[in-house]
Amino acid sequence: MLGGPGCRPYPLAFRVNSVDRPRSRFTEPRENFNHEHQDVKVVNGVQFGDLAQFVDFDYTARVARVNGAAMWALATNPGTPKNVVIHTAPPAGFSGTNLTTLNWNANTEPDLAGYEVVMRETTAPDWTSAIGVGNVTTVTLNISKDNVQFGLRAIDRAGRRSPAAFPQVVN
Repeated sequence: MLGGPGCRPYPLAFRVNSVDRPRSRFTEPRENFNHEHQDVKVVNGVQFGDLAQFVDFDYTARVARVNGAAMWALATNPGTPKNVVIHTAPPAGFSGTNLTTLNWNANTEPDLAGYEVVMRETTAPDWTSAIGVGNVTTVTLNISKDNVQFGLRAIDRAGRRSPAAFPQVVN
């Protein structure tokens, strides 16, 4: 990790009652090391140290709103599906297949409406399409695995979606 003196890795979670809880961090887009990780002092007319006069409170407020919105979405949306697998072996008697089978563990949310398979070309940075598959734990699609990345996300009755889970490959 790069950083000034006293810079330590930032844990992604903290423990409360033996359970990992996510945390967020306020950062600047471009650190000024005169004012980060410094004792308050003046050297050759240059002010050093973490002082309130160097904080951009409007920017910090915007970061807080984004963090709050992200935490609200993660807290209220369904959980990411678990143990998602994609089967790569063709069915018995076939030398190959364009069928893609995914299966996963059922989510436990009481307001779960179902799942959708999300897809993108291997060269695309974002999901480009989604297929609703209902409240099931296995689906077989007539789509080749060769040029597409698959993901799976849960949907609740209010239409909120979980982050997508990437399937692990099994034969």
